Amino acid sequence: MRIATYNVNGIKARLPRLIEWLGEQQPDVVCLQELKSSDETIPVADIEAAGYRGIWRGQKGFNGVAILSRGDAPVEVQKGLEGEPEDEHSRYIETDVMGVRIASIYLPNGNPQPGPKFDYKLRWMDRLNARAAELLALEMPVVLAGDYNVVPTEADIWSPNGLAGDALVQPESRAAFRRLSAQGWTDALKTRHPAAKMWTFWDYQMNAWPRDAGFRIDHLMLSPEAADRLVDAGVDREHRGREKASDHAPTWVVLR
Repeated sequence: MRIATYNVNGIKARLPRLIEWLGEQQPDVVCLQELKSSDETIPVADIEAAGYRGIWRGQKGFNGVAILSRGDAPVEVQKGLEGEPEDEHSRYIETDVMGVRIASIYLPNGNPQPGPKFDYKLRWMDRLNARAAELLALEMPVVLAGDYNVVPTEADIWSPNGLAGDALVQPESRAAFRRLSAQGWTDALKTRHPAAKMWTFWDYQMNAWPRDAGFRIDHLMLSPEAADRLVDAGVDREHRGREKASDHAPTWVVLR
């Protein structure tokens, strides 16, 4: 079972690349982020023509998450995270597919920091950690997949000094990510490739892609029951270099 996460940076703008990737890689489940589209304008017909069914939590112009599956439609479990009723950002959706609980996550960026956006990021991470603890208690295979907007360690970035003031690398952001891991979640990509420098994001600016000036912010976190089924994990890096591609590369895990 191949489960992928892909921040498409605008589903309508990247639709040719998304359909191309689905056809070439044929993942069983895909978690999408940053749709930048309302539910009414998501290109459902194109996605279904590619062989996928989905559930969405869109938002016009920014944010937005979805989960696609090949064949049967995913069964929606939850949209959004509890704990902040006034939060209307479309950043979390959860489903059951083929006996696995899967969440698509688009964690807040948090810039500029310090400030209200960074405070919101940290509150959101606390809410995610609370939901993650509930999911662990189910004792079933669970995959928390998405754009976490957190670079976990200095080894996960091409140049730590280059992002020193960014919300993605602040001690508070990293501490919240460590608290998630400490619950018992396995970082699939780091587990399979502990010493490799495997980036998932390259900025459009500063010639970042040709210079390989990237970092790792897209993660697939596995519950113990899912980690027991871990076969492989990787990044479809080549897709980042294609014409009009997203600034993220698809990242995936294979479970038995």
